[in-house]
Amino acid sequence: MGRIEDRLTELGLVLPRPFAAAPGVEFKFDLVRVNGAVAYVSGHLPTDGAEVLVRGKVGDDLTVEQGYEAARLTALAILASLKRELGELDRVGGWVKALGLVNCSPGFNKTPAVINGFSELILELWGEAGRHARSAIGAAELPFDVPVEVEAIVEIE
Repeated sequence: MGRIEDRLTELGLVLPRPFAAAPGVEFKFDLVRVNGAVAYVSGHLPTDGAEVLVRGKVGDDLTVEQGYEAARLTALAILASLKRELGELDRVGGWVKALGLVNCSPGFNKTPAVINGFSELILELWGEAGRHARSAIGAAELPFDVPVEVEAIVEIE
């Protein structure tokens, strides 16, 4: 295991199964697309394989804290896809950009606090190399009624 996976173990975290399509559904896109020294990560959800782990609207069905935890689960799903594509998470040399979408009730304006669940985990694992530009946007709906979707751009070595 590499440094990042050792850190996950220290934090008591386990990577889920990589994001997978539900039975009868076929992905028509790459979960991770490598172009030179950059990997583009498609939008991920709080999943374990094809199983959705959290559902609901933040600010209605879920609290900010529950949304934060859903964003952490989404980060783990992204890491599982990166590991499958790259073979080793230590190949991620830096995080460039993240776009976080929050399925939220009308008037909810704490989307940055929710997406902090993603950003803070990345910083815990990568330290300074985990710093990234980020957007946190509220959405009326997300696929499968999940509370969070995150896509990212990372530098690879």
